[in-house]
Amino acid sequence: MSDLNRRKFLRGSAVAGAAAVGSLAAPSIANAAPVTLKMQAAWGGGIFLENAKSYVDRVHAMAGKDLKIDLLSVNAVVKTSQMQDAVHRGVLDAAHYVPAYWYSKSKTASLFGTGPCFGWSSQEVLGWCHYGGGMELFNELMGKLGLNVVSFFNSPMPAQPLGWFKEEIKDASQMSGLKYRTVGLAADVLMEMGMSVVQLPGGEIQPAMKSGLIDAAEFNNPTSDRDFGMQDVSKDYHLASFHQSQEFFEVTFNKKKFNSLPSELQSILQYASEAENSNFYWNNTKRYSDDLIKLQNESGVRVHRTPDSVMQAQLKAWDVVVDRLSAEDEFFAKVIASQKAYAKDVMNYLNLNQPDYKLAYNHHFG
Repeated sequence: MSDLNRRKFLRGSAVAGAAAVGSLAAPSIANAAPVTLKMQAAWGGGIFLENAKSYVDRVHAMAGKDLKIDLLSVNAVVKTSQMQDAVHRGVLDAAHYVPAYWYSKSKTASLFGTGPCFGWSSQEVLGWCHYGGGMELFNELMGKLGLNVVSFFNSPMPAQPLGWFKEEIKDASQMSGLKYRTVGLAADVLMEMGMSVVQLPGGEIQPAMKSGLIDAAEFNNPTSDRDFGMQDVSKDYHLASFHQSQEFFEVTFNKKKFNSLPSELQSILQYASEAENSNFYWNNTKRYSDDLIKLQNESGVRVHRTPDSVMQAQLKAWDVVVDRLSAEDEFFAKVIASQKAYAKDVMNYLNLNQPDYKLAYNHHFG
């Protein structure tokens, strides 16, 4: 055999050998089985369950057939108060709720969404979480509590209304002695103002007010309040408050389950959360404004702006609560210090730069 023919033969043998190896190896490569995560939401219906589904839809759109989230409504597997423990133990793979729902384990938890207002909104608190060291502090808290979870925050909520009352509140003195529903550290703040606070799930608020168990209540927004039928038990609705002036959702996953996922699926769960921020704000503010008009025009609700005297009293009560808890808990004080440092710089810029939007609104609409 000539040298030329020998080289052709060897090249052909090499190619054939590679093809044979490939054909033998191919059957041993199995596609990874699709992953299904069981997630329970704290919502039985309404706009918040829609928001949870919107997050899930984003995950599905990005992950395709590789990842599916089975979204369950409130109490499907465990009660809302047990959701974090269920995720920690692996009974649930994930949960969609707010940190205020488990703050009984650590009052520091309420600082991640329902803490004192340092002149900032939910948008800036999320900024602190992502760029001011907030997530590092949250993960440190998870370690201190020994919780086997990974969480992401999303959906910056507008300030929550002060809520529904049996009469218009014109002065802070009218708040003293009222039996009122709220959750999280807001309960400590309003008790400091002389109120008697009851912490109830959303679905129990309207019946409790109807029966007289409570005198006044808040949940979160005009759309949810209208769905609950609050307009049937009260006609005086107060917007604006510092008791929960910034909040957002927490999407939490069992840490062992999360870490078992391929890195690209982990990233999808994280970045779908960030993508939901914009959709939530655009969608919900429109829905809230539409339902506020319906409450006024169709149900005869009298909408009031909460008096400054009430909000000033809330800020003073926050000072008392924050000072007390900071003295009791070094980590609580550490989180507060971090938040104040971030808010001082960021809000200084925003307050100097932002025009008076209300001035422009009044110019056009009176």
